[in-house]
Amino acid sequence: MTPFGPDRAYRHDRGSATVELATALPVLVFLLAVALSAVGAVTVQMRCVDAAREGARAAARGEPEARVAALARQEAPSGARIEVAPAGAGMVAVTVTCRVPLAGRLAPVTVHARASAAVEPGVPP
Repeated sequence: MTPFGPDRAYRHDRGSATVELATALPVLVFLLAVALSAVGAVTVQMRCVDAAREGARAAARGEPEARVAALARQEAPSGARIEVAPAGAGMVAVTVTCRVPLAGRLAPVTVHARASAAVEPGVPP
């Protein structure tokens, strides 16, 4: 073997791929965790929308507020806050709010959904 042989040019690079992988792997795992938790947040958002719509339909039919909240709570994620309120002349609105932890409880995000519906004819205000 000579000092100018083909092995000499790559001898200082030995193990560099392992070091690069060891450096990049935690970043990739963290990005995957953030992406998966973002998908979870979107899922919670959709459940909040469903709960708000269900509550608004029940309120428009003239259901008592406790029943409206119970129906919305069945669709809502656990720990969600549900508010029922009038939304103008002949309208009712239901708002569902929930906190979602992102990336392993590092950055909680609050998602909310609001649905309103016209009160059915013949239902007292």
